[in-house]
Amino acid sequence: MSDPFDDACEVPVAGGTLMVARAGRPVEEADGVVLAVHGISASHRAWASVARELAATTTACLLVPDLRGRGGSAGLPQPYGIAAHVADLLAVLDFFGVDSAVLAGHSMGAYVAARLAAEHPERVSSLVLVDGGLPIALPPNEDPEELLGAILGSSLARLGVTFAKQDDYLMMWRLHPAFAGPWDDDIEAYLTYDLVGAGDAKRPDAVRSITSGTAVRTDGREMLLDDATRTALMDVQAPVRLLLAPRGLLDGDPLLPRDVVDEFVADHPQTRVEEVDDTNHYSVLLGPGRGAGRVTSAIAAALAEA
Repeated sequence: MSDPFDDACEVPVAGGTLMVARAGRPVEEADGVVLAVHGISASHRAWASVARELAATTTACLLVPDLRGRGGSAGLPQPYGIAAHVADLLAVLDFFGVDSAVLAGHSMGAYVAARLAAEHPERVSSLVLVDGGLPIALPPNEDPEELLGAILGSSLARLGVTFAKQDDYLMMWRLHPAFAGPWDDDIEAYLTYDLVGAGDAKRPDAVRSITSGTAVRTDGREMLLDDATRTALMDVQAPVRLLLAPRGLLDGDPLLPRDVVDEFVADHPQTRVEEVDDTNHYSVLLGPGRGAGRVTSAIAAALAEA
């Protein structure tokens, strides 16, 4: 399976540079630009399956950064948080000379995308949100740290853990309920991209995640508790497409309950909502199932209307 990302560059941002990958046409040759934002502990590789399909079916340019604290941007310093991500994404648009783009976001990336669209409406022609963007209901008296751990599960638990070898890390994910189904090269590349060597004389092949635990926890708290982030979608003026996975992070209950979605749509009837059958929070975007194709179609429709 070919790598869908044609090249990557370093975009100057506060404190250093942000790694941004590109798929499809170069910006100057494209009929439209899509800026895609990954989830809380992910990287640009989460968009690989969509990137390949979008490049094959459109003449658009897809730009996908590694957010601050992840992947090729892991070395960027604090501050973390949603406002910092919005500032970094604006720097990406400015660097490439893009006045307005289709903005796509998965999971936490949907909250980042919604906040950028709410605060800078002139920079966003349309929003495509994948299993995120609406307020996550908080049980009364729930400790945010405990709730964050419950929601993120092994995505958070792996941070700071050293694995004896890469295969051990992949096996952890193979046993994860959300990855128990079909597996392909895009999933494996997504998982291994997160790793850096952590070997010593006793365990020369040891690896660990490069993702910053501080970044993940900071962003997670804001996603759950910060009103400007939780409610940003209410103020978005651009057209919104919302794609939902019927199963969640652990392949069980959905991340966004249907009553929360229905309440939002009742107040925002122009929102296009699509449930992507037989997907969970991961497979709705990545891997060999139907998710990537449906996300690609939604992005292509948004481009056509831009």
